[in-house]
Amino acid sequence: MKSEVFLPEDYQPVEDEPFMNERQTEYFRRKLITWKNEILAGSRDTIEGLQDGTRAIPDVADRASEETDRALELRTRDRQRKLVAKIDQALRRIEDGEYGYCQVTGDPISLKRLDARPIATMSLEAQERHERREKVHRDD
Repeated sequence: MKSEVFLPEDYQPVEDEPFMNERQTEYFRRKLITWKNEILAGSRDTIEGLQDGTRAIPDVADRASEETDRALELRTRDRQRKLVAKIDQALRRIEDGEYGYCQVTGDPISLKRLDARPIATMSLEAQERHERREKVHRDD
């Protein structure tokens, strides 16, 4: 069992401390859990809204508009479901001690990048190379 890590409320990871020390790891773990909980709460609200919104709308244009809105909402929720899976993967990487390191190069991912995108699995340089290769192959 791991001991509780003290983390001041205003803590921000900084480059001059050891990379992925206990405080940084706890900071990102909490950030990921909070993000996941916000997404799940939004999903519950959407499901309730969709269940409440099943009513007969006589006007064809209004019905079509509502169906379009619902389809968009469901697509958004599907993207968020995939995001929750990525958050879970990041939390597993924290548990395994692999979080914060590029899966391509093994180098540390910058703290700024992780703070902006805590589910990042590649350093900015590796991600840019990956996207350039993807673009080249897409243009074929």
